[in-house]
Amino acid sequence: MTTLPLQSDGEKEPPRRGSKAIIALLIGLLLLLGLLAFLAFRFQQRMRGVERSVAALSVKAEDAAALAARASERATAAEAAAQTAALGRQVAEEETATARQEATNAQEKAAAVQVEAEQIRKRAEAEVGRLEEALGQIAETRRTALGLVMNLGGDHLKFEFDKAELRPEDKELLSRIAGILLTSHDYTISVNGHTDDLGSDAYNQKLSERRAQAVRDYLVTAGLPESILSVEGHGKALPLVPGSSDRARAQNRRVELGIVNMQIRFGR
Repeated sequence: MTTLPLQSDGEKEPPRRGSKAIIALLIGLLLLLGLLAFLAFRFQQRMRGVERSVAALSVKAEDAAALAARASERATAAEAAAQTAALGRQVAEEETATARQEATNAQEKAAAVQVEAEQIRKRAEAEVGRLEEALGQIAETRRTALGLVMNLGGDHLKFEFDKAELRPEDKELLSRIAGILLTSHDYTISVNGHTDDLGSDAYNQKLSERRAQAVRDYLVTAGLPESILSVEGHGKALPLVPGSSDRARAQNRRVELGIVNMQIRFGR
């Protein structure tokens, strides 16, 4: 029988040292892996924090961009409003200057027109005075607020009772009156017929109109324009002389000429 040699303690030591080294190595590897895992975890956490920070910054950047856009829009609107306001001020200043100039021109024109109107009025007043003097030599003529009133009745132009016909001497008188009026201008003539107190109102109204029409027709024949003549009858409503005597009635059977200078009446 073969006897195996026994190993001493010194011969078994090397294998134990190799195992410990392996174990130490494994432990080191485990520690390294744990450290790497920890570092990876911390890195992941930090990356997440960075991502959150980046996301927050992105939101802030977007908000800032939106605010900047709104601010830019407001700035653009403010600039446009300022330009509009400036243009409006310029237009308003120009319009104000134009209005002032127009007002000045209007005042100057009004002053010139007033001076011219005053000159025209003075000439018209002088013309009325001339007509009053000339017609006063023919028949009773008086001045009123509206112009001249010429009374053709009584001793100047006689209408027989209940008559409207003109006699030859009446036509001669009217021809002289027309000759004087033809030398003037810018006037109108109202021919007003009247009667005495005898007869009804309706009858005398018609009679007064016929008398006024007879005088008007003859003045047209004598050369006065139809356009300046108007006719109106007053019947017995406006007696010149009160009373019922023959003389009063003769005076009231009359025609009156109202001569109005248009330049004085309307200031043309």
